[in-house]
Amino acid sequence: MDPIIDKLTTARVGLLLKAPFFGNMATRMQLIDASEWCPTAATNGRNFYYNKKFIEKLSVKKLEFLFGHEICHCVFDHFGRVGSRDRQLSNIAQDYAVNQILVDERIGEKITEVKICYDPKYRGKAWEEIYDELYEKAEKISMPDLLKQLGDLLDEHINEDGSGPGKEGEGKDGKGGMPGMTKEEAQAIRDEIKEAMVQSAAAAGAGKVPAGIQRLIKDMTEPKISWRDLVRQEIQSIIRNDYSFTRPNRKSMHSGAILPGMKEATTIDIGISIDMSGSIGQEDATVFLSEVKGIVDQYEDFKINLWCFDTAIYNHKEFSQDNSEELFEYEPEGGGGTDFAVNWEFMEENGIRPKKFIMFTDGYPCGSWGDEDYCDTIFIVKGNETAEAPFGQTVIYEKEVA
Repeated sequence: MDPIIDKLTTARVGLLLKAPFFGNMATRMQLIDASEWCPTAATNGRNFYYNKKFIEKLSVKKLEFLFGHEICHCVFDHFGRVGSRDRQLSNIAQDYAVNQILVDERIGEKITEVKICYDPKYRGKAWEEIYDELYEKAEKISMPDLLKQLGDLLDEHINEDGSGPGKEGEGKDGKGGMPGMTKEEAQAIRDEIKEAMVQSAAAAGAGKVPAGIQRLIKDMTEPKISWRDLVRQEIQSIIRNDYSFTRPNRKSMHSGAILPGMKEATTIDIGISIDMSGSIGQEDATVFLSEVKGIVDQYEDFKINLWCFDTAIYNHKEFSQDNSEELFEYEPEGGGGTDFAVNWEFMEENGIRPKKFIMFTDGYPCGSWGDEDYCDTIFIVKGNETAEAPFGQTVIYEKEVA
C-alpha cells in the first residue's frame, strides 16, 4: 500500500475509535492525490484532496485534526453562503470557527506546521459573527494589512461558483488546478452530506456528537416550530373542553335532534419568569410579553404570575383581564448571576402551581435547570442555539424583523 494512503487510513481508523461521528464522515470521502494544485488539503464534500509532501510532515494525530477540519467545512456548508462578503476573509473566519470546535472536542492534535487561524475568544461563535469582528478591524487598518496579521488557511476552500467542474485533479478549464463546482453539483453534495450526518450521528451514538452539530441534525430531522406557535399551542392545550346544551350543535338541528355543542373553558393559569442574568433586555421582554398577551386575550379569563430572576426573584406581579394592559409597562429587574432553581423555590413557597410555566432565558443555568416534576415547563431560549433543557420543551427565540 502507498505509505501516504496507509497513513491517512490509520488516521481515519483513529477517528472511528475516538471520535466516531468524525470517523464515519471521514471514511465516506475518497482520498485523492492533488499535489499538483493543492499545497495542503481540500474537500468538495465527496473527496479528500491532499498534498503528499504536506501529509508526510504531519503525525497521525494531526491528520485526525486535518480530517476533522475538512468534515466541519462540509457539515457547516462552507462551500456557499458567503454572499457579498469578502471571500478570503470569509474563508479565514470559517477556519477560526472550525479550528475552535476541533480543539474543544479534542479531535486529534492541533496542527503547528501551518500557522492556523485559532483564537479562543471566538469560542461558540458562528463564522459570520467572527467575520463581522474581523471586518471591523479591516476598516481600521485596511484589508491587506489585516490579512497579514491573521493566521494562514489550513486548506484550500473549494467554493460553489456556478462554473463547470473539471475532471478529478483538473481545474475548471481542464488544464490542472482546483476543480470547480456547479450550483447543481453543490446542492447534490449538500443532500449527500445531510444524509451522511444523520447516519454518522446514529452510528456514533448518544453524547458522541458535538452540540453544535447535534443541533444541525435536529433541525434537519425534526419539524421546525417558532416559539410563538409553540407558546400558542401549549396555552391552548391547557384549555379543557366540555359539552353543553347552552351551545347547541347547529349542524344537528336539521335532523330534528338537538345535540350538545362544544363549550370551551375560558380560564387559563400560567407562570412566566424572565432570566435577567444574560442577553435578555427590555425590548425582547416586551416582544415576548406582547405575544403572550395577544394569546391570552382570546379567553374570557386568565391569570398570569410574572416575575424576573437571576439568583433571586424580582418584581412579581399577577395579571388578569382587569389589569392586562399593564403587561406593556412591566419592567424587568435583576442582572446578577444565574440560578434557575430559585423559580421553583419561589413557586412552592408562594403556593403558585401554574398549568404551564414558561421561562424566557439565555439557556445558561448555573447548576440545575429546575424541578422536572413540579409543573409542565417551556424554555424559550435566546442567544444560545445549542441549549437543550433536560426536561420540558425547549425552543429557540427568534425575533422577527419587520
